[in-house]
Amino acid sequence: MKILSLVGARPQFIKEAVLHEEFQKRSIKEILVHSGQHYDFNMSDVFFKVLNIHKPDYNLNVGSGPHGKMIGKIMISFEEIVVKEMPDIIIVYGDTNTTLAGALVGAKLKIPVAHVEAGLRQKPKDMPEEINRVVTDHVSSYLFCPSKLAVENLKNEGVKNGIYFTGDVMYDLFLKMESLFNFDIVEKFGLSNKDYVLCTIHRDFNTDDPRKLSSILTELEKISKDITVVFPMHPRTRKRVEEFSLESKIKSLMVIDPVDYLSMMGLVKNSKVVITDSGGLQKEAFFAGKRAIVVMPDTAWRELIEMKWNILENPENISKALLKISEIKPEIENVYGNGKAGENIVEILCKQY
Repeated sequence: MKILSLVGARPQFIKEAVLHEEFQKRSIKEILVHSGQHYDFNMSDVFFKVLNIHKPDYNLNVGSGPHGKMIGKIMISFEEIVVKEMPDIIIVYGDTNTTLAGALVGAKLKIPVAHVEAGLRQKPKDMPEEINRVVTDHVSSYLFCPSKLAVENLKNEGVKNGIYFTGDVMYDLFLKMESLFNFDIVEKFGLSNKDYVLCTIHRDFNTDDPRKLSSILTELEKISKDITVVFPMHPRTRKRVEEFSLESKIKSLMVIDPVDYLSMMGLVKNSKVVITDSGGLQKEAFFAGKRAIVVMPDTAWRELIEMKWNILENPENISKALLKISEIKPEIENVYGNGKAGENIVEILCKQY
């Protein structure tokens, strides 16, 4: 079996590394293609060292740009590689323009496409990531779903074949990295277990609207009167705070620079509650056994809302949600598998080839 994997962003490299480890165990040939959409492979971080992420065999260097132009450039270059290599399967990850471009090339060339993280759905339906997810799912032969809700989403859309509940490869990663989590920041600032709230806000719909950003910071101010609010501030958020003259609203918060994955997970593990608009962090909080208030109109990880573990909330109601979340008893379920998603995916592919 010959695998051709296409990635284009840092989270996709990480997910691919989980599968690559399983391919190596079985001596399966894998060729890695990097679209160059928005990640510098040479950037040094812990994932490359710990996960032994390998250098791409091909780099398309497409860079950023309008959606249509980017997808078109990736398709043209990637198709040439696929024709040259003629793999048995093409693997794509997540919901980026790279994902969609790779899936379309595979479908047109009649080469089976495997979509890792299939079946996620989120409103509004016209958001670019949602369009990429839906189209990719409907042209893929193998749909590897991180949760049973993702499976149901696909069935509700009339997809009948190739659906597999494998678990979430990011849970595999969490378990693999857990022993390396960094608690230096927790110790540096004298933060005791569960005596602080961890907050991250960076989405454009929250930061680029001065009213929303002001509401969020006002709510965090309220919370900080009773408990420390640790706020690793994203560059976009910091820029908007300055632009909208909201500096006075962050004086009571423990504002720190953005931190790496291991340090962030250390902060999550010791926190009381997480407040975030990050797609990944709301799920990682669950992995760490922490509840999250999700400051978004909708989330792709709806199972965490349905089981009452996390709460979706508007910017102006965050402090009320913090009080409410402790009163809500969740229906805890291991919705993302047992930490063997990578193994499950490769096992399914091996049975087919």
